[in-house]
Amino acid sequence: MDLTQGTERDKHVRARKMMLWFGIVSLIMGFAGWTSAYIVSSSREDWMEDFVLPQAFLYSTIILVMSSFTYILAKRAVKKENQKACTQWLVVTMLLGIGFILLQFQGFSEMIGQGYYFTGPTSNITMSYVFLIAAVHIAHVVAGLISLLVVLVNQLRGKYSTQDYLGLELGATFWHFLDLLWVYLILFFYFFR
Repeated sequence: MDLTQGTERDKHVRARKMMLWFGIVSLIMGFAGWTSAYIVSSSREDWMEDFVLPQAFLYSTIILVMSSFTYILAKRAVKKENQKACTQWLVVTMLLGIGFILLQFQGFSEMIGQGYYFTGPTSNITMSYVFLIAAVHIAHVVAGLISLLVVLVNQLRGKYSTQDYLGLELGATFWHFLDLLWVYLILFFYFFR
């Protein structure tokens, strides 16, 4: 398929989707680097194998997976021209995303309560990686919430319809990526010690 063919709108859609996928691939590479460093560092003598992930991380994972489903429901609603339902599902997605972040910070508090710190004399390399990778993911979820806020504002302005919902589609793709990334990370932490 020749990417230079088609209407201006088709070219615009392809370009925006391609930019999003370039961004996602670069994020995958970044997290692959951090998880690779985690694996390499696990051969150190001071590596801790018996740590327990915070319970809040499990709850936050469930919340984030639920938020992907609500984003899907928002997209389905706009396809059916049910603007009110779309707006409601976007708001629920936003609240679940905020809930995810709050639970992540609760998880950090649990780790600190167990005596694990990111840095300092009582820190260790293992938990420093867990703090770092989770914090970087939180930063990207904040970016996802900002994009979700833009989608929500555009939805309230009536920009999306059954024929044109590109912004919502791009936002949903990024959100689902963040969801899958966290599921990968939590499974990684759980199974690779």
